[in-house]
Amino acid sequence: HLRTATRVLLRLGEFHAVSFPEFRRKAGLLPWESYLAAQRPIAFRVSCHKSRLYHSGAVAERLAGAIADRLGRSPVVQAFRDSHDPHPPQLIIARLVRDHCTISLDTSGTALFRRGYRQATAKAPLRETLAAALLMLSGWDRRSPLMDPFCGSGTIVIEAALLARNRAPGLSRRFAFMDWPDFEASLWRRLVDEARKQEIPEAPPILASDKHPGALRAARANADRAGVGEDIEFARRPVSAVQPPPEPGWVVSNLPYGIRTRSDADLRQVYVQFGRVLRERFPGWRVTVLAGKRHLLRCAGAPLQEHGWINNGGVRVLLAQGTVSR
Repeated sequence: HLRTATRVLLRLGEFHAVSFPEFRRKAGLLPWESYLAAQRPIAFRVSCHKSRLYHSGAVAERLAGAIADRLGRSPVVQAFRDSHDPHPPQLIIARLVRDHCTISLDTSGTALFRRGYRQATAKAPLRETLAAALLMLSGWDRRSPLMDPFCGSGTIVIEAALLARNRAPGLSRRFAFMDWPDFEASLWRRLVDEARKQEIPEAPPILASDKHPGALRAARANADRAGVGEDIEFARRPVSAVQPPPEPGWVVSNLPYGIRTRSDADLRQVYVQFGRVLRERFPGWRVTVLAGKRHLLRCAGAPLQEHGWINNGGVRVLLAQGTVSR
């Protein structure tokens, strides 16, 4: 049911170490056999800060040696790349801060924002975890209408439908812990069955629009893969032609940034139109948006309060919220 985290880590152990022999000996005391199956490749992510063991590569080498000492065999070590591979190597994370070492195992495998449905993309896509966080921050009650007038590949409205239906985002994907020797498949199947029984059969009105036909095709395909295609009303139209339903609700959107999509001059007009549409047609609606630049957001002239900058796939974007006056 976790919607906003990128990974879930299991703390395997922690200890003090100021030399490589001490580090290898203490790391070798950890119960690696409970988590590393035979022939399962592993990968390391090591960081060192203000510690006498400051070389991350040397720490990773000793950690591999400690695992070999414990298991009686040398592990297969690979580089870790965050990709769509459903069977990535088991990621082991070691952090040294002021000579204190913390060792954790990644339970997730492929990053949790990879739900499996977003295979078709539009320009400047939004990660699923950030879309879910945006919806939660908006305060959406999951009963009122929700609209995204710049839906792109549909991530916000798809996550909204999953949230409204109380559908767990990880039902149909694999996790790293499934390859652990102590994994109980029958218990996992029971948990999945319980999660499915908690689903809600219907969603409130969820409306998505975009003026680009390619974006709409991608959004529809992604929604169908997520199993919520019938919960979302898609329409091809520019923001100037957007019409809300009679009942007030929420606008949640990832506004165009201009970094990868269009010029700054064009964007100013888009933001002006967006603000005008909000003021004229959306009285009483609550608004939560991400914007690429502060001056563009101000062009909208909408009652939106800035709540700080966040990171979307390496791009800094501004979070803003407000309620349109009646």
